[in-house]
Amino acid sequence: MATTYMTEEGYRKLKEEVEYLESVKRPEISKQIGEARDKGDLSENAEYDAAKEAQGMLEAKISQLKSVLVTARLIDESTIGTDTVKIMNRVTMKNLKTQKLMAYTLVSETEADFKIGKIAINTPIAQGLLGKKVGDIVDITIPSGVLSVEIIEISI
Repeated sequence: MATTYMTEEGYRKLKEEVEYLESVKRPEISKQIGEARDKGDLSENAEYDAAKEAQGMLEAKISQLKSVLVTARLIDESTIGTDTVKIMNRVTMKNLKTQKLMAYTLVSETEADFKIGKIAINTPIAQGLLGKKVGDIVDITIPSGVLSVEIIEISI
């Protein structure tokens, strides 16, 4: 299994999600299965089939999240430097084509949220930035072509 690097906050949120799924969603689905079963013939019971399918998907999700927790390695944010780009850095860069500034924080896959500027470390943009320094000009291959950026700032 692959190691997943994450912050303490990300680990805590993932753990809370597993607890919620196990303590709230699992009993809800079990109740739905019981109610559908009480309605009689299971061979033609769409409610029962839907509830069993939902249960299977929930159990798969719980299993997947638990395996992430098992392989998680917490990142000590106090040891993260800003000399080169690495996980947990916030990188401000200038798009050389449009001259617009962009800023992203590089995080683990489980903590990524593009809406708030957190991109997963395994994305093409993050991979292109890793190890680079302020002032570096980087050409990053993305699905829509090549993105040319200049690294303006690396922070925590």
